[in-house]
Amino acid sequence: MSPAGSADGAPLRLHYSTELEELSLQTEMMGVVVDENLERMREVLTTGDAELAATALATDDRIDAMNVSLTERCYELLRREAPVASDLRLIVSVLRVTSELERIGDLALRVVKLAPDHDLLRSVPVAYDILLTMADGSVTRYREALRAWSTLDPDLAAAVATESRQDYNVEVLVESLLAYDGPNAVAAALRTMVAGQALDRITDHAAILGARIRYLITGDPAHLAAEVR
Repeated sequence: MSPAGSADGAPLRLHYSTELEELSLQTEMMGVVVDENLERMREVLTTGDAELAATALATDDRIDAMNVSLTERCYELLRREAPVASDLRLIVSVLRVTSELERIGDLALRVVKLAPDHDLLRSVPVAYDILLTMADGSVTRYREALRAWSTLDPDLAAAVATESRQDYNVEVLVESLLAYDGPNAVAAALRTMVAGQALDRITDHAAILGARIRYLITGDPAHLAAEVR
């Protein structure tokens, strides 16, 4: 008889299934916290709000703690249950997804930390407008990835994984900075590029999430190749 008092171990299996469901939901919760910080990032980029920037910095500690906690839970499930097939795909996918979420949070902070340089960023109006456009695009792409995780929608996951990058915006951003010869041009260019590269990478990491979700849904390892960026 099983330790739970059932000859077929059904109560233990039910508990394990519940743990997997909780793992998926807690990953989504971590994604929501990251999303909140992405919205703060966009607002800080728009306004230079120092208080909001401080809130984002404090929230990142929570994101890091969630990543550590979920990672430990995954390792414990791998050790205790030796899962196979779809269960194994979920656990290893949570490990990858939480790592990507943590990375996206770190990239958002690169933009947030530019709050003291808000006036400098705005000193190149064309480049600044491009940054705002890139921020909107990266947040939208991320939210689509988060929705794909919560719904396990294969079409949405595929769209997130294969949608074109922001290369055009990056190219125009560089061109606008090269054309600018005003005061503090070098400092403005350096800070603008820090923000631009971070926003571009957020979009890339959202696409990686889409590829991982496609693998989780289908089990096709061909989708894993799209995670290399």
